[in-house]
Amino acid sequence: MNNLRIVFMGTPDFATASLQALVENNYNVVGVITVPDKPAGRGQRLRSSSVKKYAVSQNIPVLQPTNLKDESFLAELKTLETDVQVVVAFRMLPEAVWNMPKYGTFNLHASLLPQYRGAAPINWAVMNGDTVSGVTTFFIEHQIDTGNIIFQEKTKIEAEDNAGILHDKLMKIGSHLVCKTIDAITDGTAPNIQQVGTTTQAPKIFKDTCEINWKKDIHSIHNHIRGLSPYPTAWTTLSNGKKLKIFKSSKEESAHEDKIGSISTNEKSYLKVAVQGGFIHLEEIQLAGKKRMSISDFMRGFQMNETLTVR
Repeated sequence: MNNLRIVFMGTPDFATASLQALVENNYNVVGVITVPDKPAGRGQRLRSSSVKKYAVSQNIPVLQPTNLKDESFLAELKTLETDVQVVVAFRMLPEAVWNMPKYGTFNLHASLLPQYRGAAPINWAVMNGDTVSGVTTFFIEHQIDTGNIIFQEKTKIEAEDNAGILHDKLMKIGSHLVCKTIDAITDGTAPNIQQVGTTTQAPKIFKDTCEINWKKDIHSIHNHIRGLSPYPTAWTTLSNGKKLKIFKSSKEESAHEDKIGSISTNEKSYLKVAVQGGFIHLEEIQLAGKKRMSISDFMRGFQMNETLTVR
């Protein structure tokens, strides 16, 4: 058993996988820090984070500060006598927090740093058409995602992987890397290597980021769609003003003279949009106010005679 006293910080499923790996491999997790419960859904009932739900199920003490600089929180954190803090998909920490443990604080980031520093590395890697991604553990410093690297592990991005598939791959690889990192810190063999190479950014994705620009080439549009699927989802506007979310597409590369943004369909099994270099076939979509469905199911109940708005 690893006896380092570990405090884990995280929020979503991506983080929960790492926490679960630590618990199931008998690491000494003495506390969990996560976001406060938030109202959600139609009834606005308070909803706990994925990390909190798992921590509670394992009887691990949970702290949910609204302000990470609050003196009462810092005092409570100090009582945990932490040796090392693990951060996975949480938020920026003040120095008073990350500098508290004896062996420091490390973060698991879903990219091969210094590539894709920022909030949405998985989405941007797929949107940019990358064929390789990975995860990095690094020691936290003042500037976000700039600390010295401990370990990295690569994985392929297959041609039809979307952001959801890559998320799950990196979540699994990352959970193992967190355990490997704790082991190296324990026995004093953890690398501490300065980041080198070309730095790229992965900024937070907003609604406008998700809008499809049909004037781009076929590969850029296809990557845009899969890089935002299943969340937050690429979207476009029909000429009647209705929004259409697109979860899955495929490419038909060909020369044509169709107007960019125009729709071709047999009104049964396919719907494709003319773009530079061919056609984008819409495979899974969701019209505003309707449920997500395959294009064949969609065509059974909808007469498509609209032209997509070209941005």
